[in-house]
Amino acid sequence: MSAIGFDNEKYLRMQSEHIRDRINQFGGKLYLEFGGKLFDDFHASRVLPGFQPDSKLKMLLQLKDKVEIVITINTADIEKNKLRGDLGITYDLDVIRLIDCFRNIGLYVGSVVMTRFSGQTSAVAFQKRLESLGVRVYRHYNIEGYPSDVLKVVSDEGYGRNEYISTTRELVVVTAPGPGSGKMATCMSQLYHEHKHGVKAGYAKFETFPIWNIPLKHPVNLAYEAATADLNDVNMIDPFHLEAYGETTVNYNRDVEIFPVVTAMLETILGECPYKSPTDMGVNMAGCCIIDDEVTKQASRQEILRRYYTALCDQRKGLIGEDIVVKLKLLMKKAGITVNDREVMAPALQRAALTGAPAAAIQLHDGRIITGKTSELLGASSALLLNALKALAGIEDSAHLISPTIIEPIQHLKTDHLGNRNPCLHTDETLIALSICAATDERAEMCMEQLDKLRGCEVHSSVILSAIDEKVFKRLGVNLTCEPVYN
Repeated sequence: MSAIGFDNEKYLRMQSEHIRDRINQFGGKLYLEFGGKLFDDFHASRVLPGFQPDSKLKMLLQLKDKVEIVITINTADIEKNKLRGDLGITYDLDVIRLIDCFRNIGLYVGSVVMTRFSGQTSAVAFQKRLESLGVRVYRHYNIEGYPSDVLKVVSDEGYGRNEYISTTRELVVVTAPGPGSGKMATCMSQLYHEHKHGVKAGYAKFETFPIWNIPLKHPVNLAYEAATADLNDVNMIDPFHLEAYGETTVNYNRDVEIFPVVTAMLETILGECPYKSPTDMGVNMAGCCIIDDEVTKQASRQEILRRYYTALCDQRKGLIGEDIVVKLKLLMKKAGITVNDREVMAPALQRAALTGAPAAAIQLHDGRIITGKTSELLGASSALLLNALKALAGIEDSAHLISPTIIEPIQHLKTDHLGNRNPCLHTDETLIALSICAATDERAEMCMEQLDKLRGCEVHSSVILSAIDEKVFKRLGVNLTCEPVYN
């Protein structure tokens, strides 16, 4: 097993208690802007080994009776069918997915807010669709001069035009399919309306990264910059916190830049701002739960390298410009790492050079590095999977787990009936063939039982993989990087 650097149980306890304290600070009602991913936060689990991908949900479930969820979506994103890159679905479909996910685990979804609404036909149709599913929908509008013209924004002509969201619980979690959805504006609009209704309420922000109470150039924080390289987010010392308390804390540029505006809004709504810095607004306790700093540093360095290789491949595909690659190179320099720190890189390239064909390498949790090469029957990724499973099951490397009598009909189907030029089996086809053999071959069955042990292992390919192979590795939970070279 990989080393643990983060105490997840401590995190759940501390985080939920800290949010309870913040609710009480404001007299019993808190609007919590929830940044990042509520579901499947795999970035956090990679850079903080021990953090569970569903930790934020588990934390909210500890506050289940107090929580009401409001989902925001920018109507411009509905209009242009904006996609979530990680899921490949549009933002409007993701809103419906999120509603189902929250409800399935017992969390109450109060409503959906369509922000920057201006009568778009697609937004009106989406509202009707949600209402047909029994979801309440509210409209928030464009405000001229937002956010800098505070007097206009915090007035009946600004937030006052927005529809008041009827909420019933103490903790209102405001989340969204992605950035730019209007979470903060929704929270502030609600504070304005609650104040007019005589309801005491406050605002806070939940962001896991950057972690405020570890150093600015800590690899965990650098890995966050690497993850958001396309958004131009930059970690920085919070100057407001330093001035107010004489303490050095870390935040990021957008929160620091908007803080004077947020301060002015809160002063206008509440009479005074309860916070002296962006750090004060946050409720994140992740930094208090790191139990092995070296483990998190090493994990984060690997994450930066993975982001770098992903950027190289995306640049090769024409998806991004060179500026993102340059930024990631600078982050690697700050972290004191080079591509040679990716231990699976050299074995994969060496095997490719020896065979004159694509190859791949995997590092198992016990440190062993296994390689796979291209053959007449199997692609390099497929060979790598089988070799790794054999190593984990204690089966000799020379053993043949899949009979040619099973592989050849699959190849015949691919090339003669489905029009594929490459007869080599992809990883999905290889695993299906292995599962068939497992019905009669004890060794194949032993290998199938090892699949879960691949989760979290590091893999490097000498070429850009097919979408199929990449998808299989992702489902297996393998951390994949590729050379920016086409086969």
